[in-house]
Amino acid sequence: MKKCLRLLVLLLAVSSTWCEAQNAPKEVAKPDTMGIISAHGPQGITRNIIQDRKGNIWIAAFDGIFRYDGKSFTNITAKVSSARFFSVLEDRKGNFWFGTIGSGVYYYNPEQAAGEAFQHFTTAEGLVDDRVPHIYEDKGGNIWFGTLKGVSRYDGKQFRNYRANWGPSFTSLETGELPPDDHDDVNSIVEDKSGKFWVGTRGNARVYDGKVSSLLVHGGHTFTNVRTIIEDSKGNVWLAGRDGLWRYDGITFTQFTDDFVGYVHEDRMGNIWTSSEDAVSGKWGISRYDKKVLHDKKPTATKIPSEYAMNERMTFGILEANDGSIWFGSLDGVYRYDGKTIKGFK
Repeated sequence: MKKCLRLLVLLLAVSSTWCEAQNAPKEVAKPDTMGIISAHGPQGITRNIIQDRKGNIWIAAFDGIFRYDGKSFTNITAKVSSARFFSVLEDRKGNFWFGTIGSGVYYYNPEQAAGEAFQHFTTAEGLVDDRVPHIYEDKGGNIWFGTLKGVSRYDGKQFRNYRANWGPSFTSLETGELPPDDHDDVNSIVEDKSGKFWVGTRGNARVYDGKVSSLLVHGGHTFTNVRTIIEDSKGNVWLAGRDGLWRYDGITFTQFTDDFVGYVHEDRMGNIWTSSEDAVSGKWGISRYDKKVLHDKKPTATKIPSEYAMNERMTFGILEANDGSIWFGSLDGVYRYDGKTIKGFK
């Protein structure tokens, strides 16, 4: 089903402040050795998974940041922080950023000695909020942090903080504590090939061209609770959230499902993977839209079967590893699908 894109163009209502990093990032504990090695992965809520340039799998979970080298897991943060981790990013320099829920952001340089590898950023250093569910690096090397109170952009020296309010006025970040606002609860940020930024929040979704923000509208309705936005290899933008799964090709929106979709990922073959909640049963699961059906009038997804009732549990971040396997998080750890079976790491 295709619906024309309607952009409700609004005057940009972004409040920003420059937060000079005059105070050095917080020092953290200096352990003699780095991490704790284990045969099993995280045992708690697992939200985000990436693969680094060396082929290691990195996992952000409520019980730590785990690195998997193909044989064993290392809890990198076990001796540094007891924070609940939500997001992980490897930047272009090979350094890592870990977002937490309530404890700000940790920066990790794996080339440094154990006692010097970590730096800690919070609101005291200029971060707009200490709850950071999303981290993104743009084409210019700036690091963007999606928080529950807006967006922080870090250029390596200082933070610039943004808050968008779609009313006739906006609240300055310099005025102190901000009231809750769904539009500032940022879940996803992506820069497309043209340099536009797409932002998904708990309240809506918008695209910013550097001057004007446009509120995204489908069928006369704004998007709500947008959990993930990606740009695929063809330049299409995908939005996943409370309104289901949508693809924007630059002209029109196409809806693929109206089930709640938490995450969307394109694999190297051009297939689209999702984690979603069935609207009827309420069960969660992993599905795949094969590339060949993406332009069908009514594209259908292949549901990935699970022998351990995975479909009844919430599923989170999705990753295709270098070997083609699909990794995803759940309420009780991380799982790997090899094309035939799903394996947990207990």
